[in-house]
Amino acid sequence: MREGSPASASAASPDDRKQMFWQVLAAIPPGRVTSYGRLAQLAGLGRGARLVGRWLGQLPDGTTLPWHRVLNSQGQLSLPPDSPSGQEQYQRLMAEGVIIRNRRVNMARFGWPDESTSDK
Repeated sequence: MREGSPASASAASPDDRKQMFWQVLAAIPPGRVTSYGRLAQLAGLGRGARLVGRWLGQLPDGTTLPWHRVLNSQGQLSLPPDSPSGQEQYQRLMAEGVIIRNRRVNMARFGWPDESTSDK
């Protein structure tokens, strides 16, 4: 799927919708992050931010998909900081060079896709 080209979720089967979600999730590059809502939009799920959150929570242990690169719309890490997943997310993002201050990431700097170039 091309960046900036919305997928047609209305005609897609539930399996196709999930496949589109996985493809977009897998495309988030190291050192970049996106929001639940932006991921839903890019995967053709409309305003499916909550669905994205549910599907991320259902990923199997040991998945290679970059779930840790998905944040809330304000750029905050949503997982509890004292949970194993919250600690893993923080550590993975820091290892990729993402700067986190007060559990928040600067979406203008680290957001994907870059809003200023996604339609060019």
